[in-house]
Amino acid sequence: MDFFMKEAPEAAQAFNGLINSLSESTGLDPKTKQLIYTAMRASQGDTAAVVAHARMLKRIGASRDELKEAILMTLTVSGIKGIAACLEPALHVFDSEVDEK
Repeated sequence: MDFFMKEAPEAAQAFNGLINSLSESTGLDPKTKQLIYTAMRASQGDTAAVVAHARMLKRIGASRDELKEAILMTLTVSGIKGIAACLEPALHVFDSEVDEK
């Protein structure tokens, strides 16, 4: 994101504005939004994004089963790609994150 901001600051700012607008909308709670986003990234096989969002999901109170089901839901649309690439690393990072209680 830093490189994007340096090389194309106007586009990066517009992109950040879009993300902020979606984050601030009230139709879905933050956990549901993160689960949907994580599933979309898993469907693309984007392991790095799925792992990062698995951490966020744990911090906002999602369960391991919710994360797992979100990733498994991609099977019907995207096939095995997302599950093969993302399920194990996502659950591994989720399980290894320390609860902040």
